[in-house]
Amino acid sequence: MNRRGFLHTLTGGLAALAAAEAASAQASANGWSFVHFTDTHIQPELRAEEGCRAAFRKISALKPDFAISGGDLIFDALGTDRKRADLQFGMYKETIKLLEMPLYNTMGNHDVFGLYTKSGVAPTEPKYGKLLYEDYIGKRYHSFNHKGWHFIVLDSIGMTPERQYIGHIDDEQLTWLKNDLESTGTSTPIVVVTHIALTTSFPFMVNAPGASTAGVVITNTREVMALLAPYKVKAVLQGHTHIIENVRYKDTQFITSGAVSGNWWKGQRFGFDEGFAVLTVQGDEIHWRYETYGWKAA
Repeated sequence: MNRRGFLHTLTGGLAALAAAEAASAQASANGWSFVHFTDTHIQPELRAEEGCRAAFRKISALKPDFAISGGDLIFDALGTDRKRADLQFGMYKETIKLLEMPLYNTMGNHDVFGLYTKSGVAPTEPKYGKLLYEDYIGKRYHSFNHKGWHFIVLDSIGMTPERQYIGHIDDEQLTWLKNDLESTGTSTPIVVVTHIALTTSFPFMVNAPGASTAGVVITNTREVMALLAPYKVKAVLQGHTHIIENVRYKDTQFITSGAVSGNWWKGQRFGFDEGFAVLTVQGDEIHWRYETYGWKAA
């Protein structure tokens, strides 16, 4: 290639890049955005409240239409008494006042009160299990609509007779989900939100060979996916593993949005920084990026 041809090719490439960037900027300008933040794990220790406030201020500065919290709001209710669980839920309720947009919450495993026997909480206690979360936060599963999109928030926490948690969508929810999807229809773009993943590469990348996945992946994923299959599910938003990941299957992105708390407020988790996902919607397409907020663990 001669010099003139090279310059022409270079100029054309730069022009194409500039055009692509301009198109991306225009798409963002014409679309709308929301934030998915997860695993805040607020607690009195490790400057967790300070970190949550920093994250929430950054989220508010981005001015999304709304935010979704992906679960594990506190750290934790599983193995603590009522006094400490009340303290942490109170801290979460106070800090989210910094969010200057509607907020939709998802239940995480650490939000289940008194499940572990070490908590000293009896299953007969009035707010045992998920009832305390519902008192402080609201329904454990629900759905809502926004600008032509439908959002489904699931409770992915199963409680075993041995007082452990697993990833599971219970029969009551499956019936509700079937009805909710039918009323939504097959032409509406849908986003599903779950704390424990419907699908993830995490067990293969991080866990030891042969390790149980019951606490990492929803155990009845195939049953849930069979219900979702006929519908226009564009994204599934996930938390729990504190990593950043995007698994695409057919036309659905399974997005794991890192963690506001990183490695439980002790720095990076497997090299992933503390942060959250910003999702931009244009028509019936959804794009995302990961945002950090400048947090440094002590």
